[in-house]
Amino acid sequence: MQIRLWNNNLKVRLFGEALFNMLFWMYFPFITVYFGAALGNHIAGILMTIPPVFSLIGSLFGGALTDRMGRRPVMLMGAGLQMGMFVLFAISPSHWIDYLAFIGIGVGGAIYRPASSAMVADLVPPEKRREIFATFMTANNIGAVLGPALGAIFFFHYRQELLWTCALVTLLYLIAIYFIVHETLPHSEKNKEGSSSITHVFKEQWKGYGIIFRDKVFLIYTLAGIFALVPIMQLDLYFPVYVINEVPAQALFTWNGHSLMLTSTEIYGWLLGFNGLLFVLFILPVTKWFHNWKERDVFILSSLLSGVGTFALGLNTNFWFLFFVTIIFTFGEMVRSPVTQSFISRYAPEHARGQYMGADSLQGTIGKFLAPITVFLSNWVTPMGIFSIILAFALISVVLYIQLFRIYKEEQPT
Repeated sequence: MQIRLWNNNLKVRLFGEALFNMLFWMYFPFITVYFGAALGNHIAGILMTIPPVFSLIGSLFGGALTDRMGRRPVMLMGAGLQMGMFVLFAISPSHWIDYLAFIGIGVGGAIYRPASSAMVADLVPPEKRREIFATFMTANNIGAVLGPALGAIFFFHYRQELLWTCALVTLLYLIAIYFIVHETLPHSEKNKEGSSSITHVFKEQWKGYGIIFRDKVFLIYTLAGIFALVPIMQLDLYFPVYVINEVPAQALFTWNGHSLMLTSTEIYGWLLGFNGLLFVLFILPVTKWFHNWKERDVFILSSLLSGVGTFALGLNTNFWFLFFVTIIFTFGEMVRSPVTQSFISRYAPEHARGQYMGADSLQGTIGKFLAPITVFLSNWVTPMGIFSIILAFALISVVLYIQLFRIYKEEQPT
């Protein structure tokens, strides 16, 4: 993939999102632990179910505006909100304001994403989308290699400085979008006429979403994705709680009577960094390896690898064993992501691309609403019980994907 030949819109977004994502991974993995330490794991588990509800509203709102206002204005809106919330987080005097700012950051990202994905679909032909989306994922996960290891230090000891840096980077990206990125909304949508009143806009958009959610294929696709994402999301939810509370400090290497000892928190940082490194090194090769696979088979393989890999985390607390199973569930997430984005960008009609992209994010937002239940239940259920629940979610998604492509095949014109 020759990035130098890309459209300038894609180049700016590739660089900006990669830089922001590096800072994102320095604070996000530790949010659950942060609120858990301040308020208790049971309260933190409940609190972490609320941000996805607001993100869901933000995604639907962003998707609707993307088709009406255009991709660029909505991206500016989402990035601007994120910048403001980082500033609020940095100057916050209490954990509850921290929490509100965290919600606001998520809403800003939720507004931004449908427009961002729709812009890629506008600019890239269908046969190239998997590779383009995979390239974006590679750039985004470069930050996930160093971010968690650095965040274990900076988030807890230099949190204000880290948050101010995030605000500055978001501001610079906002300026780049404003001056360099151009609009890609199809001309047929730009020329549409109609009432511009707020009431009319929302009435029309909710009518559009009503049509989308009566689409049986899309509905089953969304449900399958929700169940499939619950195991994947544990990397930032139950996984740190499990590692920090259940995995003992141990030696990474031992030589000549000396050893490199890692605390539980450091072990989690290393594993998360390893997860990001795998993405950086293998997302493009894996995308090419599975290029000729049917989407149905890729989705099923992804659910099985992520579910079984996450379940296996509970079988042993040895550092190197945890590294091994990290490979399994990471590949489950890796094979899924580019196919998900290319599937919905191909399935969505051009005139409603933004709305479908916004509705597609329901998988992530509802998944994030359900996934923290593992943290909430961890006060009463043993780790293997939690990992068994996670595996059950993955197996349900396999059944739903089989049903999805059975219906989708029947609806295709012969």
